[in-house]
Amino acid sequence: MRAVIVDCAIYRDGRRTEGPPDYSDALDKARSAGDGFVWLGMYEPTADEFELVSNEFGLHALAVEDALTAHQRPKLEVYDDSLFAVLKPVTYEAETDTVSTGELMLFIGDSFVVTVRHGEGSPLHDVRMRLEAEPELLRHGPSSVLYAVSDAIVDHYMEVAAELQTDLEELEAEVFAPVGRENRGRGQSGGTVASRIYTFKRQVLEFRRATGPLAEPMQRLAGAGVPFVDDQARPFFRDVSDHLTRANEGVDSLDRLLSDILSAHLAQMGVRQNDDMRKISAWAAMAAVPTMVAGIYGMNFEHMPELGYVWAYPAVLVLMVLLEVALYRTFKHRGWL
Repeated sequence: MRAVIVDCAIYRDGRRTEGPPDYSDALDKARSAGDGFVWLGMYEPTADEFELVSNEFGLHALAVEDALTAHQRPKLEVYDDSLFAVLKPVTYEAETDTVSTGELMLFIGDSFVVTVRHGEGSPLHDVRMRLEAEPELLRHGPSSVLYAVSDAIVDHYMEVAAELQTDLEELEAEVFAPVGRENRGRGQSGGTVASRIYTFKRQVLEFRRATGPLAEPMQRLAGAGVPFVDDQARPFFRDVSDHLTRANEGVDSLDRLLSDILSAHLAQMGVRQNDDMRKISAWAAMAAVPTMVAGIYGMNFEHMPELGYVWAYPAVLVLMVLLEVALYRTFKHRGWL
């Protein structure tokens, strides 16, 4: 069990008690103190390992199943003996431009908090250090843990949104960069740019799956009537809800901008293809004129008046050159070449 239990501590009057307690009797010790609570943190426990903890803390079977299965949407569920919350921390790898999500489940009950972490990117260690440095906040009991974890995750959402915004501006500058005729064939192709836009859009979608569903649980926590949540903690959850709203607005803005950039890029590709087709058509027309003249003189009819003139052959060549020059100047003037 020690391999999956990251930390276990009893807090009394906003301070951590000395020595790591045994999880099996930690809840009894916390309740005997009257104003204490135990915080047990676990990392990817197996069913057998978590069964011991769930039996000790009296966790609901459905919530336990969700905590073990993972791949849950952010949510808040109320059971008879506990409150079950699911949060999704987000990390952004700048080197690969990849958004990845973990999962964090919290069981909040009478004098206890049990956190179960799946994947990377969880701020629990930093949150615990922050809470232990703020006794006034810890005095709110298990609600303070739920608030601090939610606040850390949502604040990181805003940091990730800012990084995505920076990358989007770089992508936008690349898409709308002027393409000169001398370097039209260099750089990334239109298909590669479109692929990057679609990939970026998938990262934003992954981000939205973490931030969007969390809005309703945060609003519930900011209101009244949620069991196991201290009424004095509601202003803190309102602050988290406000930050989450800003993060969701940022994600929506990113998604809309990506759609606009993709539409503009496809329009640019269509214009460039039309321009290429005009050039191809112009060169084809210029090639058709001498081909037509040469074809007429290549039919070898016996009665062709021009065949009797000495200067007929040079005259035809001069005529073809003049026609080519006329066509070239016409197409050039219209911008087809």
